[in-house]
Amino acid sequence: MRRAVVLVSVLLGAGVQTLSGAPSPPPPSPLLSRLVSEGHAPGAALLAGSAYSAGSPDSGGATDSADSTEAADSTQSAGSTRFESAGAGIRRADRFRAGSVTKTFIATVVLQLDAERRLRLDDTVSKHLPGLPTGPSGRQVTLRALLSHTSGLPDYTTAAGPAPTTAVEAVRLALAARPPRPPGSYAYANTNYALLGMVIERVTGRSYATEARHRIIARLGLTGTSFPGARTTLPDPHGRAYDARGRDVTAFDPRGAGAAGELISTLDDLNRFYAALLGGRLLPPPQLRALLDTRPAHGAYGLGIYPRTLACGTTVWGHNGHIPGGYVRTAATVDGRRTLTFRVNTDTLAAGTLSALEPALLEAEFCTDRARRPRAGR
Repeated sequence: MRRAVVLVSVLLGAGVQTLSGAPSPPPPSPLLSRLVSEGHAPGAALLAGSAYSAGSPDSGGATDSADSTEAADSTQSAGSTRFESAGAGIRRADRFRAGSVTKTFIATVVLQLDAERRLRLDDTVSKHLPGLPTGPSGRQVTLRALLSHTSGLPDYTTAAGPAPTTAVEAVRLALAARPPRPPGSYAYANTNYALLGMVIERVTGRSYATEARHRIIARLGLTGTSFPGARTTLPDPHGRAYDARGRDVTAFDPRGAGAAGELISTLDDLNRFYAALLGGRLLPPPQLRALLDTRPAHGAYGLGIYPRTLACGTTVWGHNGHIPGGYVRTAATVDGRRTLTFRVNTDTLAAGTLSALEPALLEAEFCTDRARRPRAGR
């Protein structure tokens, strides 16, 4: 049966955790509760972390030994955290599908390979994937354009057709929908990250999932984070996931998401990852500056991460993920010392709820007196 593949990134809030040793979580904030009462989500949760610190940061680009860098990162102190939940069905330790948050992991691997001089951000896609059809203008597309969504390639997830199970199928589905446009304008497309997953494999000889596990997941001790591949079930512990009609969609074939959105993670792991990334523990300074450079996308997007300037003037960085059965949003200050991840266990909220409550949740966390407000001047 033919169907449209839906895998579009959206914002979902960060989680807040109780202080270590606290007997029970605090009551949820009114904003979080409104995702349930007004948005009609079965459940919502957030985890907020502050004052993340580390002993001595590692070099960021030295990825030869996951064991040695794990040891270096094990000196990190989590600081204070706060977990809140509303409704039913979400626990702090639950594994869930993180959707397009995957893109930040993939971008980090590509930037590490750039630091190792195994590729260059201004390499063309055809240099690493010769013979892959990307259309006439597609042959001019650089890796930087893929990372920043300025390639002009169409999005395979909005194309009508059978759901792809490989990256090559995803690219072909996208190009069957329309020809590529000239590179240079920002247009979010999951096809970009399907191609980046293939580039990582061509450069390293290993899959993007293997590289991310070695370079990021093992290094930071993200024990709840995984790339499921063809596995349709979630690892334990996990809750349930629901679609717009309230049907249980916890079991899901993630192959169509691939490098654009297959990641499984936890609230704690996502906060830890963004704290480490923005804190300089995964990338050397030149690549960290490239990560946060929004000029190619005219201010809309960096490389696998995007900024949001809040009403108080604070700019936070992160990503969202929207996938059948859930929505998640992670945001952090530019130094990684404050993080927030929130999620709901449905892929659809009542109209207007998310657009109103997401900014409010971010501002409640990052615009209060307790929030540290580093300027986004990288």
